[in-house]
Amino acid sequence: MTAVRRPLVVGNWKMHKGVAETAAFLEGLLAAGPPSGVEVIVCPPFTSLPHAAMLLTGSSLGLGAQNVHWEDHGAFTGEIAAPMLRELGVGWVIVGHSERRALFGETDESALRRAACAQAHGLEVIFCIGETLAEREAGATFAVLERQTAGLGALDPGHLVVAYEPVWAIGTGRNATTEQAQEAHYELRRRLAGIFGAGPAEQMRILYGGSLKPSNSGELLAQPDVDGGLIGGASLDVDSFCAIMRDAASRAAGVGS
Repeated sequence: MTAVRRPLVVGNWKMHKGVAETAAFLEGLLAAGPPSGVEVIVCPPFTSLPHAAMLLTGSSLGLGAQNVHWEDHGAFTGEIAAPMLRELGVGWVIVGHSERRALFGETDESALRRAACAQAHGLEVIFCIGETLAEREAGATFAVLERQTAGLGALDPGHLVVAYEPVWAIGTGRNATTEQAQEAHYELRRRLAGIFGAGPAEQMRILYGGSLKPSNSGELLAQPDVDGGLIGGASLDVDSFCAIMRDAASRAAGVGS
């Protein structure tokens, strides 16, 4: 029997929106209200987290950070520790995003260390994986996913979300076809079952990230193993973000019926 997984929609704002823009966006989002049956998380830049936490107090919207270090404190200029995020009211963190891997030297090992520390401090982890264009064209997609998930057994599956983000589809305007997305997500769930067991793997949510937008979200989110989205550019506009949330709600209604 297929598990009923609550769709999760995550807005990764990357290096966009200062405090004033964050306030305006969240006020608009709160006024619109997240649809029933969907979990929604926003991940502003670090400087906007305190104000976002204040605005979201008492709401159903969750707050996430875009990175976290694997130590609680120390001489790590430019990094941020899990206890600092928890003190701000942050409940989620993105780990291992492709931009962190490509631009800032993140590795499978360091991403796992960050994830383990985050979970140890009560943060929910969104663990990002995905292949480059060269790897896909070489037919190595599944091998890459196997390598990037190999260490996940050290984490708690109950507080872990996996985000599949084909690197070739991030910020390029390209996106995986529904068939490509479902194939990768199905393979990921199969691998997660090998790591955690069939039951936990059926309960875990696997998000799609890679130029997800209102024009394709309905079809992508309707796939049986696509449990939501990790959204970049389309999460910066209230209307487009709300449109994706509504598509996720339609999936939730369909699964629950």
